[in-house]
Amino acid sequence: MLVSRRSRVASLAACATILLATSACGDDKAKETSAQQVRLYGTDGNMLNTYPAELKERASLVDGMKGTTPLVPLPEDFKNRLRAVDPALTDYVYSAETYDAVVIAVLAAQLAGSTDPAAIAKQIVAVTNDGQRCEDPVSCLTLARNGQDIEYRGVSLTRAGFTDKGEPATASYATLTFDGQQINDGKTEFVGAGIESAASTKTPPKPKKQRPGGDPEQEPLILGGLLPKTGDLAIAYPPMAAGAALAIKEINAAGGALGKPVTWLDGDDGTNPAVAKATVARHATAGVSVIIGAGGSGISRAVLPDVVQAGKILFSPSNTDSSLTDVDDQGLYFRTAPPDSLQGRALADVILRDGSQKIVIVARKDSYGEGLQGTVRDELEKAGIAADRLKLLTYEPPADAKAAPVDFSRGAKEIKDFGADAVLIIGFGESAQVIRGLADAEVQIRQ
Repeated sequence: MLVSRRSRVASLAACATILLATSACGDDKAKETSAQQVRLYGTDGNMLNTYPAELKERASLVDGMKGTTPLVPLPEDFKNRLRAVDPALTDYVYSAETYDAVVIAVLAAQLAGSTDPAAIAKQIVAVTNDGQRCEDPVSCLTLARNGQDIEYRGVSLTRAGFTDKGEPATASYATLTFDGQQINDGKTEFVGAGIESAASTKTPPKPKKQRPGGDPEQEPLILGGLLPKTGDLAIAYPPMAAGAALAIKEINAAGGALGKPVTWLDGDDGTNPAVAKATVARHATAGVSVIIGAGGSGISRAVLPDVVQAGKILFSPSNTDSSLTDVDDQGLYFRTAPPDSLQGRALADVILRDGSQKIVIVARKDSYGEGLQGTVRDELEKAGIAADRLKLLTYEPPADAKAAPVDFSRGAKEIKDFGADAVLIIGFGESAQVIRGLADAEVQIRQ
């Protein structure tokens, strides 16, 4: 009995030793697993309700993904008007900015009393500053026809007007969260950025009063679209197209510009310089005065020399590349989207609030992706994240829709080896391949 008891004690001791050892291993594995859990973050190009479809059968991987986009709290009335144009609409990103770009361009033409792009360009900044406040096409066009200087405040442009460079002095950003495979509006938070005093105070040319009935010899104002109907950014096209269509509809219901209805010529930028250049050439031949687009910053940069050479205006609702602020545009480039110098701070704040310490920033290799990537890195370092706890990766976006999808297997392995706890993805629809790559590398995505 004594021997049996000793044997039992020994056995228990051995078991305890084994349990302790396996428990320690388990703790190590748990820590290792925890270290490999990452939170996903995104930007305006992928924080859309249509984005999960890019992942097909693995759409659930976006659950819990957070990100930022330029966005103001949209009035329900505006959303209802957009849905009247497109009943299938599920996203509103850049719809307000597109609406405002069209309205501002038309008001500038009315104040200039001309369809000449050079004359219109001189009034665009002025439309948003130091005049009689108005907030809709009807009241603003009425004032402009009477030769009254105006200060337009629309859906996206609410706090201050444009700077001398032709972009918003202030901005509103939304923090969005995927709850399942849809963005949960109840979790959306808004934050303001920018400085109102940065708005232009320059005196514009004196507005021209429209003669009663208009000038019968005046050519109608033609606006041309350069929006991403196809390509990597096509997931953002529906709300932008709806914003443009709504603006044209309401402007013409208010009597149009220069005594005639405003004409809209549709056009695709293809998220591709070659496609966009061909569209610009067609618009120039067709007598378009203002081109609304392009969707992506890199596309606008590629076509801007062609636009300037043709003497037209390029007015983008969605370009955010900060370097476009000082692009050589001969005074013909404008945007209603704020530069990424402002969005970078908002993104860094979202990531840091979750306590992330080892952060990878993955960006598509173009001016938009790499520009915002650098801005976010700088903001994170200013906030105290050491350089060795940050990793920057880029990927080549597909040349066109027929090209092979992005292969992010090597980048995913680098992220796994780095032990990241947060991954920010800066891209468009093609960036879904980054998430697939992480899952294939067995990086556990935190939800």
